[in-house]
Amino acid sequence: MRRFALLLSCLAVVAAGCSNESAPSPGAPAPAKPAAKMKVERDEHSYAEADKVAITDLALDLKLDFDAKTLSGTATYTLEWKDKAAKQLVLDTRDLSIDKVEGEDAAGQWQPLQYGLAKRDDILGSKFTIETPAQNAHVRVTYTTSPEASGLQWLDAAMTEGKKLPFMFSQSQQIHARSWVPLQDTPSVRYTYSAHVATRPDAMVLMSADNDPKAARDGDYSFKMPQKIPSYLMAIAAGDLVFEPLSQRSGVWAEPAMAKKAAKEFEDTEKMIETAEKLYGPYRWERYDILVLPPSFPYGGMENPRLTFATPTVIVGDKSLVSLVAHELAHSWSGNLVTFASAKDAWLNEGFTSYVENRIVEALYGKEQADMERVIARNELKAEFKTVAPNLQVLAEKPGDLKDPDNSSASTVYTKGAWFLQFLEERFGRADFDAFLRGYFDHFAFQSINSQQFADYAKANLLAKHPDKVSQADFDAWLYEPGIPPTAPQVLAARFGIVDSARLAWLGSGQLPPPAITGAWSTHEWVHFIEGLPATLKPEQLAQLDAAYRFTGTANGEIAQRWYPLAVRSGYAQANEAIAAFLERVGRRKLIVPTYEELVKTDAGLALARQVFAKAKPGYHPITTGTVQKLIDEAKPKAAPAAQPAAEPKPAT
Repeated sequence: MRRFALLLSCLAVVAAGCSNESAPSPGAPAPAKPAAKMKVERDEHSYAEADKVAITDLALDLKLDFDAKTLSGTATYTLEWKDKAAKQLVLDTRDLSIDKVEGEDAAGQWQPLQYGLAKRDDILGSKFTIETPAQNAHVRVTYTTSPEASGLQWLDAAMTEGKKLPFMFSQSQQIHARSWVPLQDTPSVRYTYSAHVATRPDAMVLMSADNDPKAARDGDYSFKMPQKIPSYLMAIAAGDLVFEPLSQRSGVWAEPAMAKKAAKEFEDTEKMIETAEKLYGPYRWERYDILVLPPSFPYGGMENPRLTFATPTVIVGDKSLVSLVAHELAHSWSGNLVTFASAKDAWLNEGFTSYVENRIVEALYGKEQADMERVIARNELKAEFKTVAPNLQVLAEKPGDLKDPDNSSASTVYTKGAWFLQFLEERFGRADFDAFLRGYFDHFAFQSINSQQFADYAKANLLAKHPDKVSQADFDAWLYEPGIPPTAPQVLAARFGIVDSARLAWLGSGQLPPPAITGAWSTHEWVHFIEGLPATLKPEQLAQLDAAYRFTGTANGEIAQRWYPLAVRSGYAQANEAIAAFLERVGRRKLIVPTYEELVKTDAGLALARQVFAKAKPGYHPITTGTVQKLIDEAKPKAAPAAQPAAEPKPAT
């Protein structure tokens, strides 16, 4: 997932998987011997007792009802009983209506089973306990989701781009799969799945499975996912969707009005796949397709295997934001193939993926672009670390510190994690470190691991093999200490030097840089320009920038994310109409939350936030709704101050 993750710790969890779930490509090295099984410990964000019994296969038979905004039907589990004394199957649920539970007996007949649904916890949902005295090999649950399911978004036709058909999509990460399927909703459990989904005949249904680009749109669809995945990678979407091919194994699904535009923006996808394969081994998921969702999608992207979900906010016409595709593709190795064992181990997914993403970007678009993206991310980390608690700045976190797995320091798990790997790359050399990473992906393929397992593997296969390059103390400082260690390698983006000079010249003289300089600037340079401005400016300064660069009303979400908070802080009321339109149109949390955070600080801003949210809420995903509602509910606004003179410029990075 891009730019909103969780946190991590060393919770020891492994769900054994096979390294031969899909055949490696011809010429690829043989997979390493699978890692030894470890004792499965409890994921504190799940009620599941995976050490006693684990789901190995899931079969869904569902009706997708746009009018009722529900999924209903059955979930049938194939179970592996690990504890001979266990007599219960414990699942995670959130706001599900359970109609009945059955177990298959030795004669193949389905018999009723007793069950209980515990009181709802605001974060974990309801513990679902099924009595299984016979340790049934198969159990079936008949259920219906709530129209307010936290992991599903239902959009009326008017909220879509084409405005012809309604739309629905899921977001299972972190622990929202339990809101649309009763499951062992923990990344420590991996399973195969199949599904039959029936819906209205004019809607196309897709899942994180074997979608057929040539499938007929008839309202009756079947899917299989032969590789074992954890629950957070289960995904479903339905609506007016068409397919545009990118290569023999890749393509784009989108609404008709968006499909060709998206295919053009993402035309380098096959090159990205080939680049990653050269570095880290074969792509093991057969197809890699991208589903472009409506702007209400709460994240930049979601790495659902075989079907990345992507926000349309990255389609800006110049490929400057396609690193999102590189990021979600990279998860095919770091995250989907080798998976974090719990939300507290998130850097094993997102830190590794951010590192691999940057390597793909460098290979395809050059070191300058890769360096600019690193600088932007690290500047965000420095700002975030000024406010986030020290215990949330460590990669290997203690159990219990992450109360809600949706809330964490994104800078820690994404940027600090990637920075750690860049440190290792620099110390050991790119060739040796690439070989180490490829071996790591092979060794732990189709398994869920924790930070300690990574540390042990690195000690044996990197530190010990190349002594005197990284001490155990330096390695541990990255993993267990807050902040950024003094050993961190630094990076400079040469093109940002020009941006810094132009900004400083304008702040000093009021003279804007000539178009000959700014005309070729990419999104990254404009982002850096705005981020380096003082916290507030005079309204007339903002008006001057607006007249020249038209930041207000921009279609580029990365620029809007930075510009609108500055406008709010500076009392630039001329932007309010565009701010309202942006917040009503876009539901991606990364892009809109900074503006809401500034709005709720004053009485006038809070009033605007409430007004906008009331209009936008029907189109927001439940995850986004919860975040914004909390900001508004907890706001302690002050009267808006008079416009302030411009502050001293920030030092250039």
